[in-house]
Amino acid sequence: MFLSSTLRRNRELIEASFQLHQQGLILPDTYVVDLDTLKKNAKQMLAAANQQHIALYFMLKQLGRNPLIAKALVELGFEGAVVVDFKEAKVMMDHQIPIANVGHLVQAPKAMLKALVAYGCHYFTIFSVEKAREINECAKVLGIRQKVLLKVVGPRDMIYSGQTAGFRLDVLPAVIEELKKLEAIEIAGVTSFPCFLYDEEKDTIAPTPNMESLLKAQEMLAEHGIEIENVNAPSATCTFTLNEMKGYPVNSGEPGHGLSGTTPLHAHKECVEIPCVTYVSEISHNFDERSYCYGGGFYRRSHVANALVGQSADHARLYHVEPPSLESIDYYFELDQPCTVSDTVVMAFRFQIFVTRSNVAVVEGIHTGEMKLLGIYNSLGDEIK
Repeated sequence: MFLSSTLRRNRELIEASFQLHQQGLILPDTYVVDLDTLKKNAKQMLAAANQQHIALYFMLKQLGRNPLIAKALVELGFEGAVVVDFKEAKVMMDHQIPIANVGHLVQAPKAMLKALVAYGCHYFTIFSVEKAREINECAKVLGIRQKVLLKVVGPRDMIYSGQTAGFRLDVLPAVIEELKKLEAIEIAGVTSFPCFLYDEEKDTIAPTPNMESLLKAQEMLAEHGIEIENVNAPSATCTFTLNEMKGYPVNSGEPGHGLSGTTPLHAHKECVEIPCVTYVSEISHNFDERSYCYGGGFYRRSHVANALVGQSADHARLYHVEPPSLESIDYYFELDQPCTVSDTVVMAFRFQIFVTRSNVAVVEGIHTGEMKLLGIYNSLGDEIK
């Protein structure tokens, strides 16, 4: 999906990926992250967001909850992380990374709430009164008032399978009255997902019906005497999307794939952000006039199509990739022709590293000729010694 654009716009990363594998510094099934380019992408996005007074909370589950990258983004000026689930929250807490938003898409379980409230998470996203009451009890014990974002759902909204949740707009007035009874809870904003999304037919990122629901929820809260401070509009957040937000009262976005230049829009257009992640494997064997490289990093929405195979970028050949069927374990990727066993394989496709069993190698200096491997991590953010 991103191999041609990475070759065109970040060839040094392709070359570095071959070198790291050929030198035995990384194993097959490793994602390589060009930290310098990621930071450049992040700076450009921050500049655009600051002009519009939009706060950015970085999302790193797609990069394996990587704490090294998280620290770099905090140093650049990001307010903190949005953690997709409570396990990611634990990683950020262990590495003293500020958490801007917790609970969206996955609510924090009861046993973790007191620790999360005490940690100082800026916002808790909630989509049940029961969870609000649990947070309220923890906040009362700690003597603080906890800000929450309400996840709202309109009649035409998109909800992905496995993410079903939210307060329906038609019951929101009753919910507001219940939450007003909780003295340690402050309704500070509204959120939904996805609020912006790539439109394949129009080849652009555009608002979804969820965005309309956010604005309706904001109006309903105002009618009940609650003026919120944060309209949180995540999904596909990048410089292009930030420009699309200009017509809406959005206060915060949550870049994930925008940081690595790998939203669907980046596969089709020359966006500001440059692709900066590759997937590296190795030819394992040949069978029936086809070759097979080690898997482990497949994501069912990856749109993987091609791979470069060889011992260097200059002498690599391009092959078609056939990913495993969705009901199968990705032990191998299949390539359409025989290859030399143990040659390096480099791909670039859409990824969600936290749901794989891959390693993550973070490198810097590849654009100055002084490449340095900063660390190798597993898919859940733990450094591999």
